[in-house]
Parts: sequence; C-alpha cells; structure tokens
Amino acid sequence: MIRFKFAQTKFRDKLLRATKFRNFDGSLTQQLRKTQGAFGTGLQPHALAPDATTNAICGFCATGCSLSLHLREGQAVNLTPDPDHPVNYGMACPKGWEALTVLDAPNRATTPLMRRDRGQALEPCTWEEAAHFFCERMKLTQARFGKESAAFISTGQICLEEMAFLGAFAKFGMGILHGDGNTRQCMATAVMAYKESFGFDSPPYTYGDFQESDVLVFVGSNLCISHPIMWEHVEKNPHQPKIIVLDPRRTETAMAATHHVPLRPKSDLTLLYCLAREILQQGWQDKDFIQAHTEGFAGLATHLEEFTLEHGEEASGIPAAEIQELARLIGQGKRVSFWWTMGVNQSHQATRTAQAIINLALLTGNIGRPGTGANSITGQCNAMGSRLFSNTTNLLGGHRFEEPAHREKVASLLGIPIERIPTQVSLPYHKIMEGIDTGDTKALWVIATNPAHSWINQNEIRERFDKLEFLVVQDMYADTETAELADLVLPAASWGEKEGSFINSERRIGLVKQVRTAPGQALSDFRIFQLLAHEWGCGEFFAEWDSPESVFQLLKELTRGQPCDITGIRDYHHVDTKSGIQWPLPEGSDVEEGSQRRLFADGKFFRPNGKAQFVFDRSRPGPETPDPEYPFYLLTGRGTSAQWHTQTRTRNSRILRSLYPQDAYIEINAADAEALDIEEGQAVRVDSRRGSVTAAALLSPAVTEGSVFLPMHYVETNQLTHSSFDPHSHQPNYKAGAVRLTALARA
Repeated sequence: MIRFKFAQTKFRDKLLRATKFRNFDGSLTQQLRKTQGAFGTGLQPHALAPDATTNAICGFCATGCSLSLHLREGQAVNLTPDPDHPVNYGMACPKGWEALTVLDAPNRATTPLMRRDRGQALEPCTWEEAAHFFCERMKLTQARFGKESAAFISTGQICLEEMAFLGAFAKFGMGILHGDGNTRQCMATAVMAYKESFGFDSPPYTYGDFQESDVLVFVGSNLCISHPIMWEHVEKNPHQPKIIVLDPRRTETAMAATHHVPLRPKSDLTLLYCLAREILQQGWQDKDFIQAHTEGFAGLATHLEEFTLEHGEEASGIPAAEIQELARLIGQGKRVSFWWTMGVNQSHQATRTAQAIINLALLTGNIGRPGTGANSITGQCNAMGSRLFSNTTNLLGGHRFEEPAHREKVASLLGIPIERIPTQVSLPYHKIMEGIDTGDTKALWVIATNPAHSWINQNEIRERFDKLEFLVVQDMYADTETAELADLVLPAASWGEKEGSFINSERRIGLVKQVRTAPGQALSDFRIFQLLAHEWGCGEFFAEWDSPESVFQLLKELTRGQPCDITGIRDYHHVDTKSGIQWPLPEGSDVEEGSQRRLFADGKFFRPNGKAQFVFDRSRPGPETPDPEYPFYLLTGRGTSAQWHTQTRTRNSRILRSLYPQDAYIEINAADAEALDIEEGQAVRVDSRRGSVTAAALLSPAVTEGSVFLPMHYVETNQLTHSSFDPHSHQPNYKAGAVRLTALARA
C-alpha cells in the first residue's frame, strides 16, 4: 500500500500524540492549512505551472461535468467546460459556469464560531477552542444520555474520502450509532429499489444510453431543468426516438417530449402496473429473458390482473386508449430506456413505484443492452459516493453492518478493533429527528447540508433544533438557516479549495482538485475530521489517513470482491488520464479513456441466484389528498437550472440570481385563478395544515386544474410540506400535499 506523509513530519508526530491543543507549538491552523492539499499527487496548483490549465469535476449535481480550470499564479481565475470529456463534451449549465464565482462570496465562513451560552450570539474562536468545545460537549452529552444520544447528518456534497473519514471517525471513533445523509431526501428510494430487485445498489446505465434508445420513458423527471447536460445527450440521439414523459405538470421536458402523460398526482404506481398488464395481455414481454434472468414473474402476473385499462383510466385520468398506446410503444420498442428522479423517489409509495419501473424493464428484456435500462438519475454531485462510502446506510464499500464477515473485513483492512464497528444500521434521517422530541437525540452534527430549510415540514424541525443540547454545523457559509441556530460553526473549504473524488450518476469516479486557497481559517472537511479525531483521542485509528488519496487507496481495497470493486484503479493519476472511471473495475482490468460501460450485459444480477427479482405491492392512497378545506394538490420540484437546493451557493452569484425570480412564486392554472379572482403577479396566501406562506401568482398552463406548484428552492416551500415517508426507503414525501389559496389585496 502506498504511504503518504505529512509535509511536516514533526507536526504529524505531535498531532498523533497530542491529547489537548495546548500541547501544540505555534499556530495549529497555519499548520493544517499548510498540509491541506500538499501531498504530492501532482494535481494541486502548487505542483502545476503557475498559469496552467487543469480539469476537475463540477461540484453541483451528479451529472459529473468536467470543467477546465485556468490558473494564474497558482489560483483558478476562470473556467470553461472541458470539450473532450465524455460526460459534457464542452457544455455546462449555468451553475457550472459560475462554480468559481460562488467561492468568492463575502458571507463565507472564515473562522470557527462558538455560542458559549444559550441566548448569546455566536462569537469567533480559534480552531483549538472549537475542537476542544466539540469534543467536550459531545462527550458530556454521551456520558449523560448514552452513546446513541449523539448523531450526525451528512451530505452528498463532500468528497468521497471525506465522507468515509466522517463515517469512520463518528462510528468507529466517537461511538455514534446513528448517522444519516441528506441523500435520504433524494436517493434512498433508488437505493432500496435496486437492492431488493438487483441485489445491490447498482444503477446500470451509462450516458451513452440516452443516445442509443428508440424509446425513452421519463417518470417524474424534468431532465431539461434538473440535469440539462444529460438532456443534451438526449438531443444527440440520432434515432428519432419516442420520448414519453409521465408527470402531472407540463414541465420543460414534457414540452419537448413526443408524448406527455399528465397523470393525476401520485397515480404513477397504478398506471405503471396497468402498462405492465397490457404488455402481458398483448404478448409483448420477453419470455426468454424472464425465464433465464428473473424470478417472481408468476406472482407479478397474478398481482397485475386487477390493473385493467379501465382501472388505470379511473385512477390516473389518462384515457384507456392512450394507456394502451403507451404500452405498445414500450412493448414493441427495440431499445427502451426508463429514467426516473425525484417525482418518483419523493413519494409515500416511492420504492414500489421505482420497482414498477424496474419491472417494466425486466418484463421487456430492456436491460444490459445499449439504449436500455431501469435508470435512476442521481441528484447531488457525490450522492453515489455517499451511498457506498459514508457509513450511513452501508458499511464502507457497500458492506453490511449486520454481517460479521463484512465487519471483520473492514476492521482488518483498517486496523481497528472489530468491536468498534456497530452491528446494526443507523436509524434513518426522520427517526433521528423524531428522536429529538422523545429525548433520544440530544446532540447533532450537521455537515454540508441545511435541514432548517430543506427538511420536510420546516417549522417542526426548527422547533426540534431548539430542544437539542448541542448543535454543530460544518459548512462553507455561516449564514445558512441551520448555521444560525448552531452552538458551534466549523468553517469548511468548498469544491475547488480541496481535493478528492466524486462518483457521478453513471458510476463514474472523477477528481476534485484544489485550485483555490480557502478563505480565512476555513479548512477542508478532511482536515476538520482529522483534527477532531485527534482531539477526541482516537487518532491512532486514522494514522494511515494522511491525505485524501491515501484514503482512496484504503477504500479501493475495501471494495475488493464487491459489485463496486475498484481495485483496478491505480491512483488519482489513473482516474485523471482516463477522463474518469466507472465502477466496477476489478484488479487486472483496464478501461479505455472515456469509455462507456453498463451493468448486466451478461444477464447476471447481484442476488445469490444471479437473477433479478420482480417486486410489487398494492397501491395505497396518499396520506394527504385535497378536500373541501384544502382543495389543491401542492406539487414541488426544481425551479430553474440556475437554482440549486436551498440556494446556499447559487444566491451568491449575481449572474445566477439574475436568471430566476428572487421571491417565491406559485404556478396556478388560469381557470383556478379566475375562480379565486387571482391575477398574474398578485400576492397569494398559501395555507396547509403545517403553515402559511405568501407567494406571487404565476398563471401557467404547466399545472392542471386542482394543482399548484412551488419550487423547492425557496425557504417558504417546506413550511407547507407534509411529514410522511415511504415505509421502505424512509424517503420524505415532498411531492404531494394539500393546500388552499387566498388572494391578498392588490397593490
């Protein structure tokens, strides 16, 4: 195994032995900042010519675009999209073009902030004080209320190696059992669906499939806006494909489709079952594929008997003849690909809906071939890395906490006592939050996410945070809605100010490079975890974790023999020269630069018998549907391609801010607006059973009568959403609640 040493060996030895920060000579912060990104991988700006150009993967969404970063005197001053990368071929969305600009925001967190007593303001402190305060308060909480009283909420936004360090330190070092990520909000459904159906969390596709299909089916996905560079791949499809969009709203993607299916909100599971039944009725299924590569077909066929065309029309509002035509397009297509995002994942019956999509691909044999697949599109830049390596839902490398052999493997490779590894998986995000009410969760560490804005039923979660004994927020900005509530704020470096790797939506590992100096006293998340681990007193467990690349080498070995095996990747340089590498790549394998590789080409899945499993269930009514008091369905989703999540970063770009409305707006069908005497631009009060907000009316044909739409990016939106969750993935049901509208006085 390659060993990496600190640039300053004397400091490293002190760091490993120290128990209190007062033992350090000189400024600890200066020493950490000197070692940050200085490990000789040949990728950092100090190792490049002062005015060189280097490439790195964008830090916004999971598309994984490569950006060419242009340096002046060792610092990135501009960027352009990489013209040769197989993901984006010289294209970037507005967020990618502004990726450097948001680093220069004046509201960046530049020094640790501590709230010494409740009721007092946050005050600047040193890193020594911050680390001591963190460990003292966390240990005190665990001593008073038990080890499980402390928890963490992580992210899909930090590097793979940082996620692994966080999970290992928190669980193996601090003894924390419960930790989850904000990927629970976006990808938990896909994870659970793939695990049950395929045996492993394994999106099978490559972006080349967008260009190879003759039929593309998008379910609950506004790809044009949420992943515009992926849509460019669709635009390059030379086969004049049929594009089918299942979405209650006439989104930009629906407008570009050949077939828009404006089904009723949350009727998608029933409609998908009806399509499957019609395919069987007409004999369009791939009998040979079903026989050789699947199990559970007989049970599925029985289950589908009640899902007639008439039943589908009644539930979805789509005429039976149209459902029949959709089934024909899918059943007779030669290369059919199915794609879904948050419109499926964020639902009260999300997992079974995702599996209904998977079932259609299996029924028709549309998997493992170019232009096919049941394909979940990932949200955050490193959500795939979080799924495999964050130690939240999985033990490192896609292993299981419950499996003794898996714990033994991880303990042996990392050189830690096996009893340090939990034998059970963490509670999911919402159970950790509910634990605040019951007194089970007393301390919470939030890393690179903003739940006081993004979590469902926002008012409820803010009340919960007030009940905590200790709240720590680690972020690049100190003014997020969550950071403002914290007892301790740890200033973190951002993308471009540190190094590591991301795994994108098509399983492609790409590099993040340090091309900027972090502002003030901010440190990379990697260095913060290293600092806290040594102050906690468990630094000996992480003696090999000298740098991001040294951790990458450890993680490689942890994947050996797993479906996500990447032991064939030599080092960061290998990833860099190959324009990213898709997993799996076992030892002894290699890959051509920019190649596209999909899973299941051999018809073998990751279940013990090698066969995919048909999974199905009854369709259940939504937990909250419109009624006379709250007569409208509230739909939420992406607003524009210039906005991202809670706008923590995008609002700090003047150009991005100019590309979207600054204040919340609500899309209303013109007929509903007329009935309520609401005019374009008029202020409207929107009430749900959770809260009341004001938004400007936007009269739009995109929403059908009886539905309204609020973009998810505005802080107002999650004051209205309903706290309900899929029972299998525990993902929140953001996409459907009930509201009423009241016109406010015109100006």
